[in-house]
Amino acid sequence: MKDEPDSPLVARLCPSPNHGERKAGRAIDSVILHYTGMPTGALALQRLCEQASQVSCHYFVEEDGAILQLVPEERRAWHAGVSSWKGESDLNSSSIGIEIVNPGHDGGLPDFPRAQIDAVTALCRDIAARHSIKPERILAHSDVAPGRKIDPGEKFPWDYLFEHGVGHWTPPAPMTGGAILAPGDAGPRVAGLRESLARYGYGLEPGDTYDAATRDVVGAFQTHFRPARVDGIADISTRETLRRLLAALA
Repeated sequence: MKDEPDSPLVARLCPSPNHGERKAGRAIDSVILHYTGMPTGALALQRLCEQASQVSCHYFVEEDGAILQLVPEERRAWHAGVSSWKGESDLNSSSIGIEIVNPGHDGGLPDFPRAQIDAVTALCRDIAARHSIKPERILAHSDVAPGRKIDPGEKFPWDYLFEHGVGHWTPPAPMTGGAILAPGDAGPRVAGLRESLARYGYGLEPGDTYDAATRDVVGAFQTHFRPARVDGIADISTRETLRRLLAALA
């Protein structure tokens, strides 16, 4: 690993052996946020730096806001796994991975401390500025691997990051009554929902059936953008929030 960190925000280097070449000359165009999902940060850091684990990340953010760098940005860290966004697979080759210390859902999903979130926000701003990363390419692990991953979870404060210049966001539409689209439904309205989710970036093939993949993607969307209720059911609030996000990108 290089002697100097890529970001001036890094407190110390903690090299991981788990990395490789970015494939096909892919440029860095996204940041993927994770939670560690282990009982302690020390255990998570140990795993990320063990060759046998075959996992790693570029940056690791402690609960007190200290930032460690494990893999140089020019290298392909092993954090996203099987993933898809905007029709691209192998997100590892085009992304920076940030692990945020939090025991995750299995540990009760405690709130993320403000010092930690401020550090993540500053780090994302720094990375995005240096690599010209678009706000809508600051993603959750659950966005790029719906149904397989659920981190950093519904308590992650995407609204706070947006207020401080990071990511893409719109206030969630109010949850009211009205027509829903749900597993088992089919037809043009479902086809339109699937097309809209895919247009935003989610890995969802064209189709007119509300299948398990659609449910998983809707759940991932809700986790990021409408976290008050994550149930995989496309209610009016979910669909309107998606419409607003797409309109903001037009």
